[in-house]
Amino acid sequence: MSDRLPGFSTLAVHAGAQPDPTTGARATPIYQTTSFVFNDADHAASLFGLQAFGNIYTRIGNPTNAVLEERVAALEGGTAALAVASGHAAQVVVLQQLLQPGDEFIAARKLYGGSINQFTHAFKSFGWNVVWADPDDIASFERAVTPRTKAIFIESIANPGGSITDIEAISTVARKAGVPLIVDNTLASPYLIRPIDHGADIVVHSLTKFLGGHGNSLGGIIVDAGTFDWSTGGKYPMLSEPRPEYHGIRLQETFGNFAFAIACRVLGLRDLGPALSPFNAFMILTGIETLPLRMQKHCDNAKAIAEYLAGHPAVASVSYAGLPNDKYNQLARKYAPRGAGAVFTFSLKGGYDAGVSLVSKLQLFSHLANVGDTRSLVIHPASTTHSQLDDAAKVKSGAGPDVVRLSIGIEDKEDLIADLEQALGA
Repeated sequence: MSDRLPGFSTLAVHAGAQPDPTTGARATPIYQTTSFVFNDADHAASLFGLQAFGNIYTRIGNPTNAVLEERVAALEGGTAALAVASGHAAQVVVLQQLLQPGDEFIAARKLYGGSINQFTHAFKSFGWNVVWADPDDIASFERAVTPRTKAIFIESIANPGGSITDIEAISTVARKAGVPLIVDNTLASPYLIRPIDHGADIVVHSLTKFLGGHGNSLGGIIVDAGTFDWSTGGKYPMLSEPRPEYHGIRLQETFGNFAFAIACRVLGLRDLGPALSPFNAFMILTGIETLPLRMQKHCDNAKAIAEYLAGHPAVASVSYAGLPNDKYNQLARKYAPRGAGAVFTFSLKGGYDAGVSLVSKLQLFSHLANVGDTRSLVIHPASTTHSQLDDAAKVKSGAGPDVVRLSIGIEDKEDLIADLEQALGA
């Protein structure tokens, strides 16, 4: 092969993978084992002391998972990655490396409802405090910075409304504050947006969604951009200070531009334990092979259906950045020129009751709490995914009482439109 860099579709099929050296199997095998045999006592000691790379125990790493990690890191343009059990697990492991009790992180208000709940309630037990900012008001991020701020967290395409976040502008705020920018890239996938290209230091995904793509396997991943200096100002002792459990190693000094990924593995995954099953890693790898094909079909279908809904008399409004008159269309053109994603919301003139009724009448759309499936999905966020929020918070997060969220699949768009037509007519 020539020296040219492989394209995205080539990486989606080949990155991280080689024929199995023992059997010659072309597909990545499922290494369904808990542990791995050491060559000798010295080999074992070097692995446990972080003096050599290799396999110890599947909670910490596994060859199937390693292919997945290398592939997603390549697609995102990062230096290294760590696969974990879910997107929520990825968020816990990331922030554990950054925050001490009493520390703060800033998060965009427009987030997946489960993340809002996790940040607001679950993280309090760790002493981690979230400060909310408005992604439509970049200055609100600047105003939220305090001496206790240790990170900024946003979504590239926000769930549920599909709004596009100005990653570069918020990255500038993070740089000025001397903290890393974490971007949840789940709804975009690296096919549409690569946040590292726009200033992100850490990228997280729910692999359950578009990367896996088939609604059959839970998973999450953390991608280290290798761009942040963890030694600055002593803010991040997990990375900059000697680690007593590893004989005084300073992870920043030892591992350089992939130190954060190492910290997530040997301090976070090792001790918190949210390991990804090798079988799930295999399933998600298989899904990633068709990511470019699926994402383009998702986006093409979503735009057609958003256009249909925008012209329907029962629809009050459509929030889809791919529509020319949408407030996020310019940002979509900048960050996601291939398409504005497949998840968006629309509001019905009949309000809350109309939204609940529509969901029950759809036949081809599946009513469930997920996105990023090959199948088209529907949910009424105010009564489900965002139900833990008060009414004002629901509206701020894009999940008002009249809002319905769609995740558009790869079926024939005419069939999806026909299903919506019969349900809206009923």
